[in-house]
Amino acid sequence: MVEFEFTDEQRALREVARDVCTRSAPEEEVRRLMGTAEGFDRAVLRRLGSDVGLLGLAVPEEHGGAGAGLVELALLAEETGRTLLPGPLVGTVALAVPALLATGDDAVAKELLPGVVEGTTVLALAATDDRGGWAPAQPSVAAGAGGRLTGEQAHVLDGAAADALLVLAAADDGPALFLVDGDAAGLTREVQSGLDLTRRQARLRLDGVVARPVGSAAAATAAAAVATARRTAAVVLAAAAVGSAQRMLDSSVEYARQRLQFGRPIGSFQAVKHRCADMLVDVEHARSAAYHAAWAADAGTDDPELAADLATVVTAEAHLRVAKSTVQVHGGIGFTWEHPTHLHYKRAVSDAALLGGRAAAAARLADAVLEPA
Repeated sequence: MVEFEFTDEQRALREVARDVCTRSAPEEEVRRLMGTAEGFDRAVLRRLGSDVGLLGLAVPEEHGGAGAGLVELALLAEETGRTLLPGPLVGTVALAVPALLATGDDAVAKELLPGVVEGTTVLALAATDDRGGWAPAQPSVAAGAGGRLTGEQAHVLDGAAADALLVLAAADDGPALFLVDGDAAGLTREVQSGLDLTRRQARLRLDGVVARPVGSAAAATAAAAVATARRTAAVVLAAAAVGSAQRMLDSSVEYARQRLQFGRPIGSFQAVKHRCADMLVDVEHARSAAYHAAWAADAGTDDPELAADLATVVTAEAHLRVAKSTVQVHGGIGFTWEHPTHLHYKRAVSDAALLGGRAAAAARLADAVLEPA
C-alpha cells in the first residue's frame, strides 16, 4: 500500500459517504438536531449502518462489519466533518468499538457489534475522570463488591444517548473495563452544555450500578484497550477536522468571488488572495498529516502513536486558523448566528480539547522525539 494513493474502492467509498452526508445533514437539519434531546437522528444512523454499511467499516467481518481499515474510516469522518453531521461516529465507532475489540472479549463483541454495524445500538466509552479529563490511569469510578460501580465521569462523548457503556473503573488489580446497560438502576446521565452542540457530551453518575467485566481482569489489558481507542479516535477527529476546514475554505473562496467592494470582487484584492492561499496550505498540510496517521495504523509505515499525535497537533491548529480566516474573509456576516461559519468555528475549538487535547499530544510528541535526543 502506498501512502496518499487512494484505490478505486476508496474513492467510491468517499463518493457514497459524501452523498449520504450531504443529503442527511443540510445546514437547516443540523441546526434542528442541535435542539433535540439526543442531538442526532437515529433514522440517519440506521441509514449509515444497515443501508450503506458505513458504520461497520472498521468492524471485523465475523462481527458483521466490512473488515476495512482506518483509512476507510477516515474517509467517512472527513465527509461527516464537512457537513458537521451530528451522530455518534467518534463516541461509538472510533472510541467504543476499538476499545471493545482490543479487550479480546468475543462474547461481548458478538452481543453488541452487530447492533452498532446496523446503526441500532449506540455504544459509548466512558474513560474520563469526574472533571472531564482524559485520565485512564486514574479512574474516578470504583468497582466494589459484586462488580457494582460507584463514582462520576464528565464529558463522556455520546454518554447520554448510549444504549450501553464501556466504563473504565478502578478494580482490585487496577483499572478495568465494565459493561453497563444504558437503563441500569443507579445510573444517572446528564447532558452537559458545550460549545459544539453537534457533538454531545454527558456527565455520568453511578451509584452501585450493576456491571459486567469486559475482557481480561488484568489492568494492562484495559489500559491498552483505552490507549488503542484514543489513538483511533484521534485519527478520526483529525480527518473530520480536514473535512470541516475544506468546507470553510470552499465557502471562503466562493464568497470572495461573489462579494463586491469598490465594484470589484474582494477576491481580486491581494490581502484576501493571500489569506485564501494560506488557508489552502493549512488544509492540505492537515490532510497529509491525518491520512498519514491512518495509513501508519493500517500498514505500519510509521509509528502509529507518533503519527496520531502529530495529526492531532497539525489538524487542530490548522482547523482553528482556517476557521478564524473564514470569519475574516466573510467580514460582518461571518460573525452572525445565521451564517454556518460559527458552527465550524465551535467545532474547531471544541475538538482541540477532546481526548486530552492538542497540548497533551504535543507533550507526548516532545517526550517521544526530544527526550531520546
